[in-house]
Amino acid sequence: MLPGQQQEPPAAAANKSNRKDPPLIQCADLILPWLTPRELANISSTCETLSQISKSITLRRTLDASRFLEDHPIPFLNPNNQHPYAYFLYTPSQLLPSQSPLRQPWGSQLDRDSLGRHRGSSACKLNEPGEVLRGCDSGPATPHRGTGDSGKGVGGCDCDCEGCEEGGTGWEFLGVEEMGIMTECGPGCGCGLECSNRLSQRGVSVKLNIVRDGKKGWGLFADQMICQGQFICEYAGELLTSEEARKQQQIYDELASGGQFSSALLVVREHLPSGKACLRINIDATKTGNVARFINHSCDGGNLATVLVRHTGSLLPHLCFFASRNIKEGEELTFSYGDIRVRSKGLQCFCGSSCCFGTLPSENT
Repeated sequence: MLPGQQQEPPAAAANKSNRKDPPLIQCADLILPWLTPRELANISSTCETLSQISKSITLRRTLDASRFLEDHPIPFLNPNNQHPYAYFLYTPSQLLPSQSPLRQPWGSQLDRDSLGRHRGSSACKLNEPGEVLRGCDSGPATPHRGTGDSGKGVGGCDCDCEGCEEGGTGWEFLGVEEMGIMTECGPGCGCGLECSNRLSQRGVSVKLNIVRDGKKGWGLFADQMICQGQFICEYAGELLTSEEARKQQQIYDELASGGQFSSALLVVREHLPSGKACLRINIDATKTGNVARFINHSCDGGNLATVLVRHTGSLLPHLCFFASRNIKEGEELTFSYGDIRVRSKGLQCFCGSSCCFGTLPSENT
């Protein structure tokens, strides 16, 4: 003790040591992961402790865009100080707007298994309020293999769906150019998610990275060699009516005119052999979607083929991506948004292909 300095009373010293942080500081690791980037930035400026916690949350967000809801983490690479990650709510499959969560935790200390998928027969996900479930439609039934006259297993499950009968996957490729519509087991089948005829329902199937380019913005890149015909992922998002899609597109067009906004509303039309459209699906991944929202357009058709996959017992098909050729590690994944360009002032295309039209496909929704 320095000369002249009074010794602190024992009671005061005890009170100081027992003094607790404010409730917000104590619960910061539980509360802050639910915040949007703007909310997180605002609260991080209040004190040094919250600033450090916010920085750790931001770092963890850049490590996995899927919020632990996929088997493999999907990191954001080449981030800069202004755009370390893209913020959106994650869904592994399509859902109705009423099912879309208002908030999701992202960047917490929780490990993958506590927030991600259970390793069980139904492979269900924890049900956060309003969050879509996948793999639970058929209940806890597990697949089993039957035996034929030879005593060998001939079935992947106990249903009569094509693709299960001979233990095949239902995805025996006839050539990527011939893939347009496929059928898988679904809610109408008694098999579990492990059934070999439920390939597209298992989420993102390959290792991917999200990389930022100065002109394009974000893009999706392969983090492994992908073989021709291999399933990549579904285009997941909110299912809108045509009227809802038109209203949303008008809003998105106004926001995009400022140059700082990019929408991810995809319109899919299924056609009859006559050429007439018989079904229109509007999938909006702008606010709630999966990593497919980062797949950019290429005027040369890209390296992905789009396939409508129907699940037995489901009303609407799912739009899925397959590799249309072998894709090298580090190569960007792209597909064609369409061939129609009716808007005089379409958005600029940066695909860089030799046949680039200069503008992205557009039509009157």
